[in-house]
Amino acid sequence: MQVRVLHGPLVLGPHERPVPQTIDWSRELASLDGRLVAADQATIPATDEGLLRGDGVFEVVRVYRGRPFALADHLVRLEHSARNLRLGVPIDRLGLERRIAELLERRDPAGFDGALRIVVTRGGHEIVLTEPIEQHPPSIRLALVVYAPTRILDGVKSLSYAANMLAGRIARERGFDEALLVTPHGRILEAPTASFFWVDEQGLLCTPPLDDHILASITRDRLLRLFEVSERHCTRADLATAREAFLASTTREVQPVACVEEQRFAAPGPITREAQAKLTRLIADELAA
Repeated sequence: MQVRVLHGPLVLGPHERPVPQTIDWSRELASLDGRLVAADQATIPATDEGLLRGDGVFEVVRVYRGRPFALADHLVRLEHSARNLRLGVPIDRLGLERRIAELLERRDPAGFDGALRIVVTRGGHEIVLTEPIEQHPPSIRLALVVYAPTRILDGVKSLSYAANMLAGRIARERGFDEALLVTPHGRILEAPTASFFWVDEQGLLCTPPLDDHILASITRDRLLRLFEVSERHCTRADLATAREAFLASTTREVQPVACVEEQRFAAPGPITREAQAKLTRLIADELAA
């Protein structure tokens, strides 16, 4: 796997640089193999290959007032990831649902608002953590970082996320908020933890296809249900003529893109605002069902 910066440093004033956020894990709870513990006290053996080699699978689920959104979809994808990785560890979906409900009730009986991180390791450990939602800026600035997808991991949401995290660090070193991954051949893919959408010069909403080896995002899938979306390859030339762009993910929902490198966009543009509104309504409707 290859990750490298595409351009040189961008010089910004200190007040413009993104501020790293940290989590106070002492406030959070974990279910470790079905046992509730403080998150900062949850431990697994150092010999677990989930730790030693990143050999495991995970999901992050948004929780609104104590109700996990699209939990069934996340658990289906967790099973799919484990099967494709030949993890050899059964995913107990019904048991997970019960443990998640107990964890959320203990974390905040009034209704926890945040995220759940679900991890299953090669060593057979199941970890569910509550997390606060990272505070994202109203719009985001993206730096292009060259990235070569590992095709053998298609269809696997793996713990092996070091390349994604490095891409984000490279972008932040240059003064941007996040990376936008681009192949060595110039195809735009996605952000390290979010899908990428753009509006072309004809006003059509577009996103890269799954056969570009991007994650089959649950939020991306919801947006494809809500809009007429063209799934097609994206190049830097496509960005040069784009009207607007946004990222989409479980924790970001829809986040306007203010720029990709020197290319600036209206943030939010009209279709981005429509996507924000429609996704908000869909989430509310699904949670109420």
